[in-house]
Amino acid sequence: MVLLFTAEHVRRAVPPERAVDAVRDAFVAYARGEWTMPPKVYVPAYPAGDFRAMPALGAGFALLKWVTSFPGNPSRGLPTVSGLVLVSSAEDGRLVALLDAGAVTALRTGAAAVLAAETLGRPDAETAAVVGAGVNGEATALAFAARGRAPLIWDVDRERAAAVAERVGGRAAASREEALAADLVATVTPGREVLLPAGSLRPGQHVSLMGADGPGKAEIAVEELARAHVFCDDWEQASHGGECAAAVEAGALGREDVTALGDVLAGTAPGRSSPEEITAFDSTGLALQDLAIALAALERRDELDLPRVPLEGGGAAKGSA
Repeated sequence: MVLLFTAEHVRRAVPPERAVDAVRDAFVAYARGEWTMPPKVYVPAYPAGDFRAMPALGAGFALLKWVTSFPGNPSRGLPTVSGLVLVSSAEDGRLVALLDAGAVTALRTGAAAVLAAETLGRPDAETAAVVGAGVNGEATALAFAARGRAPLIWDVDRERAAAVAERVGGRAAASREEALAADLVATVTPGREVLLPAGSLRPGQHVSLMGADGPGKAEIAVEELARAHVFCDDWEQASHGGECAAAVEAGALGREDVTALGDVLAGTAPGRSSPEEITAFDSTGLALQDLAIALAALERRDELDLPRVPLEGGGAAKGSA
């Protein structure tokens, strides 16, 4: 029998503050070589969207996330992100659990955005803001609130921003400019518009760039990214499909200019170097983050009334696939 975590089960099992801690531990394990993560595979269905297959291995489990990103779906009453997370035992290959991919993605996105902001932002940072009030933006706002920072929220849909602000205990920003002026900023948009043009970030600011997780997306201008001390979740992904990709192509950034967040968390690389430095985190979304959330959910499995899915043997000969 395989455990089934619906979206509601995932949210009940993993509160935002637990998600931040779980994702931190996963980054450190990956930086130390204790967890492994083969490259993400994109299956493009452009211009509508794309499919992604994301594997990871760690802590005695293997994960495969099959997930979509179809930015136009909300206008049809459908979620942008949907799919499944499969978790198997790394000891005998048994499928252990299925989890709603949208809920897992939202939790780990919010956790990574806030973890990066806390790690790389100024120690005296006071204000936090989230630009983009969709599912992942709300998860980011919830994570900020859970860590003691009531965030400003801005979205092109003012009513949606106000509703999210009310739910998380934050405040709807009067303008996008007000939100982007916060000490700690997380941009969680579809990545179709540059929010931060050249010269827009002020000294000491931090921005977690969460929306540009695939080719052709950008939330910050190349020139502005080059002004910052840049950190990423994974260089290989970021240099091919994140904010860093366009900067690398333009010759504005090289591998030596970008630090992995996991290395900072593991204590093997420096983070912010001064109060005046601008820091930017390029997030492309890692399967190891999904594994962290899935394992945190499994810790609570005995407390939840989870459905169980029977899997029948296929009758294949022993050793065949």
